[in-house]
Amino acid sequence: MKALTNDSMWQAVLARDPAADGRFVVAVKTTGIYCRPSCPARHAKRGNVSFYPTTDAARAAGYRACKRCHPDAASRDAALTTAIRAACARIDREGDVPLAALAAAAGYSEAHFQKRFKQVVGVSPKQYAIERRLAHADRHLEKGRTVTESMLDAGFGSASRFYESRRGRAIAPSRAKRGGAGLAIRYVVVASELGPMLVAATERGICAIEFGETAVALDRLVRERYARAELRADDRALARWAKSVASLVAQPGTAPDLPLDVQGTSFQRRVWKALQSLPAGSTSTYSALAVRIGHPTAVRAVARACATNPAAIVIPCHRVVAKDGSLAGYRWGLERKAALMANEASAATRKRASARR
Repeated sequence: MKALTNDSMWQAVLARDPAADGRFVVAVKTTGIYCRPSCPARHAKRGNVSFYPTTDAARAAGYRACKRCHPDAASRDAALTTAIRAACARIDREGDVPLAALAAAAGYSEAHFQKRFKQVVGVSPKQYAIERRLAHADRHLEKGRTVTESMLDAGFGSASRFYESRRGRAIAPSRAKRGGAGLAIRYVVVASELGPMLVAATERGICAIEFGETAVALDRLVRERYARAELRADDRALARWAKSVASLVAQPGTAPDLPLDVQGTSFQRRVWKALQSLPAGSTSTYSALAVRIGHPTAVRAVARACATNPAAIVIPCHRVVAKDGSLAGYRWGLERKAALMANEASAATRKRASARR
């Protein structure tokens, strides 16, 4: 929701959009009740509905709070979300801030603040601070600084803490220097129905799947991204994997069992795993995906995880749409997203028709 017009507010009510909660309340003249936009109660007629910017304004107009959706809590939720954003900004500035200090500044108990922080951000305050320090260290590694220099500058007091924090990440710190120095990467560019497609892999599995406008552009992309890695182009074994991936564009439905070696935080990996569980021909919203992974309020974090997906098609972020059904974004272009979804929907229809015969 970019603007609060009567039309946009009514559309949010019809969609029961939780993102609108806290931005306004909807009041019904025939019942004398005001609700959250996401209230699950049956919708009133448009002519009986009024909108108010706050719960105080609705009460001043003579309305009372809905006992089903508890709209007064929506204002508290909005205040808590603001406090959590302030806590994130403080961690960005100061590093590892004690939970007690964050909770006290927000005016909540430690247990409640920790629980709600994890719901909104996707990780605990401590893990958020660790991820920020790791990102800081990675930036130094990419600039060619040593692992020790990067580790200490990011605030890790010991090598054991640094390596323990990085557990589960695909590329080791010693190989994460600019351009993947010390890393052996095979890659190939093949044709697909959506244009040239790059597939790159480490010894552990596929680390990148990218679409591009030309084969030359994709070749340049991999050489710039892994400028200091040991690159091997046009690998025959990898070409077989690439053709399997490309076949998913024309004939979706059966994902090849290919090993992946993708980098990401624990939250990102959880989102990517959930994406892989979505059947071809189906779609999900960002909010539904957040619910699926157990973080119903971390909608924006889910969207960011989709946007940073390193492996197109195999991790099918193209199956996620906006709440209103629009395509939303796609890092490889909305035309490609629309084509992928159309192909999958058509294949699913054919499969159902075949099953009925």
